[in-house]
Amino acid sequence: MRVRVTINGEPMTVEPGRTILEVCRTAGIRIPTLCHDERLEPYGGCRLCLVEIKGMARPLASCTTPVQEGMEITTESPALRQLRRTTLSLILSNHPNDCMKCEQTGSCTLQDLAYEYDADGDLYKGEKWDLPKREDNPFITYEPNKCILCGRCTRICNEVVMAGTIDITGRGFRAMPDTAFSKPRTLDNCEFCGQCVSTCPTGALTDKRGRGLGRDHEMKKVKTTCSYCGTGCNFYLNVKDNKVVKVTSALDAPVNRGNLCIKGRYGYEFIHSPDRIKTPLIKKNGVFHEASWDEALDLVSTRFKSLIEKYGPEKVGAFSSARCTNEENYLLAKWVRCAVGSNNVDNCARV
Repeated sequence: MRVRVTINGEPMTVEPGRTILEVCRTAGIRIPTLCHDERLEPYGGCRLCLVEIKGMARPLASCTTPVQEGMEITTESPALRQLRRTTLSLILSNHPNDCMKCEQTGSCTLQDLAYEYDADGDLYKGEKWDLPKREDNPFITYEPNKCILCGRCTRICNEVVMAGTIDITGRGFRAMPDTAFSKPRTLDNCEFCGQCVSTCPTGALTDKRGRGLGRDHEMKKVKTTCSYCGTGCNFYLNVKDNKVVKVTSALDAPVNRGNLCIKGRYGYEFIHSPDRIKTPLIKKNGVFHEASWDEALDLVSTRFKSLIEKYGPEKVGAFSSARCTNEENYLLAKWVRCAVGSNNVDNCARV
């Protein structure tokens, strides 16, 4: 049974059990967040998603508050705007002011919200982190001074990847996400999936290989499907000057919802490898020579015809690959059965 609520003066009926934040986003009502990621359980840590509910003594976090019958909710007001400005000012009081050269400039959620709410990083004076940049693994650069302790990186590592590589270490002012005993990430303790990078709302965690190669607005994002296995994960190739600079998550992907493994996120260097085969090769006298597609396909067709005539269609078969798309595998099976006249079709993923 659906429940009736009123949001910003507009009555609506919604599914019970959903949070206020979920309902508002479904209805196209924007509520700012820093610690929220749709892939993670609600956290309620950043306090930016506060909303006013009639009858409640204080604002509540919309990401952890479920809707109830008769709720009258206000998502934007002068009081809420001031609360969010104060929260952002407190966060910025311990944040480097190096946006001009930060890797995430232009795609930083904290930067966007600070601009929107006119937050002042000098409003609250106090001690600031002065920690060294971490470059102790081949894929990820960690700048702890830019961390805002939203917990998204540790939660995605524990809730989604379930690797337990990082967690919030230390206490109070010295709390920060890190590995056990601050050990460098290796294949012994990390899967290098880059999930922590994909969820970080600031420049604390960035892809090492893409650093300094372009701003977000300079890149063309091409949505594609990973070819490393048959799962069908989607992601964006970030392209600048006709070169793939990095891979970023597609949160709307139906299969993986932005989640990727090490191959999908970091295995793109083969695209521009000088050893990559770009034209068909035909072996003549034991040596491969470059050929045109017409020449190569004519050769394949001629050889298949001669083999079928000599041995019969039942002696011909085809092995497909899980790296191919469903459509490509279907066409191969159809070609073998209809053109060759054989049912000998198999796939490496069967076993």
